[in-house]
Amino acid sequence: MAPVSREAFDREELASAIPTAGDDTPLARELAENARRRIQLTGRELPKPLQPRILTVANQKGGVGKTTTTVNVAAAMAQGGLTVLVVDLDPQGNASTALGIDHHADVPSIYDVLVDGTPLLDVVQPCTTVENLFCAPATIDLAGAEIELVSLVARESRLQKAIAEAEATGHAYDYILIDCPPSLGLLTVNAMVAASEVFIPIQCEYYALEGLSQLLKNIELIRAHLNPPLHVSTILLTMYDGRTRLSAQVADEVREHFPQQVLRTTVPRSVRVSEAPSFGETVMTYDPTSSGALAYLEAASEIADRGAGITD
Repeated sequence: MAPVSREAFDREELASAIPTAGDDTPLARELAENARRRIQLTGRELPKPLQPRILTVANQKGGVGKTTTTVNVAAAMAQGGLTVLVVDLDPQGNASTALGIDHHADVPSIYDVLVDGTPLLDVVQPCTTVENLFCAPATIDLAGAEIELVSLVARESRLQKAIAEAEATGHAYDYILIDCPPSLGLLTVNAMVAASEVFIPIQCEYYALEGLSQLLKNIELIRAHLNPPLHVSTILLTMYDGRTRLSAQVADEVREHFPQQVLRTTVPRSVRVSEAPSFGETVMTYDPTSSGALAYLEAASEIADRGAGITD
């Protein structure tokens, strides 16, 4: 257990001073609990990992919140003082959009890195709304990269090589989060070969576990043939609806199968999280007091603590 700083102690003391509402006022109880969590988390400086961590955010099932999770966890980490790079490997470029990064056809992008061998740091752009947050954007050119990569030498490890070269030149990133397309093509394979950890967002709905089993088989194949250190380190439950029995059942089942990997935090369904990208922002800056922003802040804090070897 790490020693508690004076600042952390003051936050805990302030949080404990908030009165607890009774069971007959569930809304007031929820508001009080959110206020306590916000006091404990906001402004907290997150611990740096023991060594730079590369996490591939993947799930073959679409619509589970991969991109949303990637950009919001990255923004929350950067707000906590960590230096974070988001690599946008999805041809749709949604992560680039959410971070306010220009990604039209003429912009140097991750396509140039994978296909032409351009140095990774030459295409990285800073996020204008969050300090310490950077992005290697995706452009529409990336849609053809799957075909162009087929004929290239070491096609599965192009991204791994680019990140290794960036590290050799002294990049300062504490975390690199790679946002994947919802498929297991060469782009996703490149992401999994480049990373040592897989971060899986799981939607709390019926088909979630069915898609997860197929993803785990594919991760095992990549680990066996291309990247032995690869493992699932983190699972985040997204789009959780506490009013439904189904969400609770899915959450319980995932926690039962993956007790070490699943974060305590669950991300609720949130209109503000969905609205933020249309303004070129993450929810962390668009509405930092919303329940979605609070959940991602909590998830980022938990991931950072694990990376620094801090346990409860």
